[in-house]
Amino acid sequence: MSKYKVAVFDMDGTVLDTLADMHACVNHILSSYGCPTRTYDEVRSFVGNGIGPLLARSFPADYKMDEKKVFGEFMDYYRGHCVDKTKPYDGITKLLSDLKHSGVKIAIVSNKPHLAVNQLAERFFSGLYDVAVGEIEGLAKKPAPDEVFYALDQLGEDKTAAVYIGDSDVDLMTAKNSGLDCISVSWGFKTKEFLLSLGAKTIVDKPSEALEKII
Repeated sequence: MSKYKVAVFDMDGTVLDTLADMHACVNHILSSYGCPTRTYDEVRSFVGNGIGPLLARSFPADYKMDEKKVFGEFMDYYRGHCVDKTKPYDGITKLLSDLKHSGVKIAIVSNKPHLAVNQLAERFFSGLYDVAVGEIEGLAKKPAPDEVFYALDQLGEDKTAAVYIGDSDVDLMTAKNSGLDCISVSWGFKTKEFLLSLGAKTIVDKPSEALEKII
């Protein structure tokens, strides 16, 4: 019998390597407004709290940005370029398949817009997950627990049966705020040293190690 009934996965930096496409799309928008572009590592440091904060961090600090307009333009462009280079991390598809075959329910929870989360989940992991949850009006974004609790409710499970898997400081806080055990992954957008500095207790270096912690 598995240790957990539900595995709640973060999306960006955990199951999908989306950074190249995020970087390209951010720079497209910045260039369209005549603003300096950002490096790959800068965009890496800006992600984790959703598209709105990503854009706010990417534009110059003194730039008077029309947040709603820029957000809409970014999403229009991102929809057409969100899978140019995005792909699952090595071993993730097997991990999800192994968990599914072991009877573990799988949720993917992200601060991306809900529609984008579902489109990406279905494109890359069709049949391998049970629910995908993104930013939904009325639900506070991670690190608040709302999205996690919403996913668990959809699955008919409670937090005592679940474990959270993510790659960032936001994920550590989300797990803590949700009352879930946390497995941090070192292959994502944050370094192992960074995660350890925040008190991460369980860190895995490859998906097969995550499997051993869950089942």
